[in-house]
Amino acid sequence: MTPDDFKAWRTTMGLSQQAAADALGISKGSVELYEAGKRRDDGRPVVIPKTVALACAALYHRLEPWAHP
Repeated sequence: MTPDDFKAWRTTMGLSQQAAADALGISKGSVELYEAGKRRDDGRPVVIPKTVALACAALYHRLEPWAHP
């Protein structure tokens, strides 16, 4: 997931940065970094973890947390 993909997910979902952070269980600062694609302090690239990308997809498709039948 690229920073542009992440921001497109958030805006498609109609979420503020804080609401996206709450939905994903991460900090608002992480959302800001994922959208910027680089760290503020030294400009190093930020990789959006696969777990976050999968959580975005799950929320988009309105999937519930896994529960063994």
